[in-house]
Amino acid sequence: MGTITINVNDDVEKQFRAIAREFYPDKKGYLGKAVTSAMQKWINEVSQNKISQRELELLEKGFKMGKIKFNSREELYER
Repeated sequence: MGTITINVNDDVEKQFRAIAREFYPDKKGYLGKAVTSAMQKWINEVSQNKISQRELELLEKGFKMGKIKFNSREELYER
């Protein structure tokens, strides 16, 4: 387990502590659990944004469909 020393705005700290205390009532280490949860949520959000950006770039670039030669989606589904 790591230790991080940070400086946070007083108002933000008070609000965070109050909400963390409500979420983890009467539990030792509530602040560490709340910070860990917040950090994990932020990591997941940033990771998901990176994945989304990469996938959008792939869509913009397009896909090679091998030897199949279609000019448009309509030709592919033409009957």
